[in-house]
Amino acid sequence: MSDIATTGASPPAASVTRSGPAPRHRLWRLTHGAGLIFGLYVLLYALYAYQQPRALDAYAIAALVNNTAPLALAAAGQTLVVLSRGFDLSIAGVISLTNVVLAVYPLDGPGGALVSLLVCLAIGGVVGAVNGWLVAYLRLQSIAATLATMIICQGIALVILNAPGGAVSDWIADELTARLGSVVPVSGLVVATVVGLWLLVRRSDYGVALYAIGADEPAAALSGVNVRRTRFITFVGAGMLYGLAGLMLSAQTATGNPNSGTPLLLLSFAAVALGGTSLSGGRGGLFASVMGAATLTLLQKVLFSSGVSSFYTGLFQGVVLIVAVVFSGLLSRIGERK
Repeated sequence: MSDIATTGASPPAASVTRSGPAPRHRLWRLTHGAGLIFGLYVLLYALYAYQQPRALDAYAIAALVNNTAPLALAAAGQTLVVLSRGFDLSIAGVISLTNVVLAVYPLDGPGGALVSLLVCLAIGGVVGAVNGWLVAYLRLQSIAATLATMIICQGIALVILNAPGGAVSDWIADELTARLGSVVPVSGLVVATVVGLWLLVRRSDYGVALYAIGADEPAAALSGVNVRRTRFITFVGAGMLYGLAGLMLSAQTATGNPNSGTPLLLLSFAAVALGGTSLSGGRGGLFASVMGAATLTLLQKVLFSSGVSSFYTGLFQGVVLIVAVVFSGLLSRIGERK
């Protein structure tokens, strides 16, 4: 795969290395998204701590991490697809379907939790495989293909559970929202594990190919990248992350809702954009998207603590998103010029 980084077929593909797009300036780290969004998160948390004196308590931190985990995992999966210059709408359907399955067919105990995890990953993987087959091999537009699978998944979810109800396993609800040693949130460890795996994957042959096809698909194909296989793997991996997000959401709600994944659809795109990942593909990273999800969740907390009506939450999230994206774009242009 080394020819991806050295070919002169196209400047975008030529700039892709095993660590992603090659940095041209120190500001690259900020334009990559992580630095900018981390700074914004710190500012918001300082405001939150000012409003809530107990915001730094272990319980409050764990609650915040638990609330962030489903969106963070969903945004992580969405990032993979966006990096390959695609869009995945099936996220809402996969999360809703896994949620109702866990609520209607609860399996208690550690063994039951393991089976439930495998079921969630299997549901997400199968839906992702269908998406990948439609997009990579049948050449359908990703929006059209994933919209169809989203509708199918939500339809199946409504057949299984036509109204909010059911009960998730007590072991899952208690243990996945607990703290190890009364300090470290289990949900935080799950998200950290996904981020750690990403740091390994992005330097692999697959990671190089993912950035390459997002930057310039024709040049990547000429460089020897198997574009179809890479896209297929991307959708499968994204689907499994959506399934994991459904598991973490179910642990929080402890009940089922056939529409539970719908709110996370637009928020996942917002988290990806807020993290600085280019919606045109080829630039960005999973960690920044996770930080984007954390920032959106924290913003909801800050607004609630400020007494702002929930009706205005979307308005403030949209304003913050626009400002962050514009600022990130300005830094990107400055970095490229220098």
